[in-house]
Amino acid sequence: MDDRVATVLVVDDDPVIVTLLRVNFEMEGYTVIDAGDGEEGLAVTRRERPDVIVLDVMMPKLDGLGMARQLRADPDVASIPILLLSAKAQATDVAAGLAVADDYVTKPFEPLELLDRVAALLAAR
Repeated sequence: MDDRVATVLVVDDDPVIVTLLRVNFEMEGYTVIDAGDGEEGLAVTRRERPDVIVLDVMMPKLDGLGMARQLRADPDVASIPILLLSAKAQATDVAAGLAVADDYVTKPFEPLELLDRVAALLAAR
């Protein structure tokens, strides 16, 4: 990663979660952009090319798993790291998420742990 500020795309239909994530990422020096559902998230990803995506699983229009599958099938954006953030915590849910994403964090989450995991994804990129 070069010296420029990393951009995090937060895709979540809950404005409270979006605000919480925005505040935490911005305090760490990240640029934050957001989208309210998977369809908007796809459009923003293709237009803005974020460095990492934090993606809710359960959303209207297009859920996080569907968005992640579409991103992975698009060679222009397939390499962007994806962290799924979800209330779905069963082993089968986590396994399904990790089949299309780089990391999976369950809600409720610890903001500092989420920041560490995003930093690890960026470092590995």
